[in-house]
Amino acid sequence: MATVILVRHGRTTANASGTLAGRLPGVRLDATGQAQADRTAERIAAVPLSAIVSSPLERCRQTAKAIMRAQAGPLAIASERGITECDYGEWQGRALKDLAREKLWATVQSQPSAAAFPGGESLAAMQARAVAAVRRHDAAVETAHGAGAVWVAVSHGDIIKAVLADALGMHLDLFQRLHVDPASASIVRYTGARPYVLATNSHAGDLAWLAPKPSRGRRAPRRNVDAVVGGGAGPEPTA
Repeated sequence: MATVILVRHGRTTANASGTLAGRLPGVRLDATGQAQADRTAERIAAVPLSAIVSSPLERCRQTAKAIMRAQAGPLAIASERGITECDYGEWQGRALKDLAREKLWATVQSQPSAAAFPGGESLAAMQARAVAAVRRHDAAVETAHGAGAVWVAVSHGDIIKAVLADALGMHLDLFQRLHVDPASASIVRYTGARPYVLATNSHAGDLAWLAPKPSRGRRAPRRNVDAVVGGGAGPEPTA
């Protein structure tokens, strides 16, 4: 029962100019985006991460490196194509204000499960490969590091929205109700019973409450996977 922190990359030059970057090379964090990535890294620094997994695109790698630098111990960044940006095909590199005039735009907004980008992939295919990748890495982290392990996946807005929609049991057609800002953190804990969404689109506050508690015995107790009726007492306060 590992926990994944889903981090969107910081703001880029394309974000600032209103361009759909897609998988174009050379799209980097701007000064604001780098500062955002550094602040998010500070929020996560109190959590000893078991793994950092990143989309191979440069803006995500930059954000992942900021998170890695803030960790106390050495940690490598694994590249994962399954959480790379959606293949927007012919839409890639175009201005959002122009794309909003396209007929497909309305489908993307109201029925994304039926949307397929010309020369690219469908949003349904995007969700399927992203969810599969996150769940696969989550299971591997738990197997290697135990049920209390926490790891980070650095990805893109639509990818994280699609993963959150799956975790919430939402139909893909509802995923536009979710919002994921640059360098925001969303948190999901997968269990045998169900996923638990612990946070979405969060910007402030350290995440020390996610740090695994030291075991007093030989074997750390497994978390109860049942939902707490009434909401429960929440995590223990951090120092």
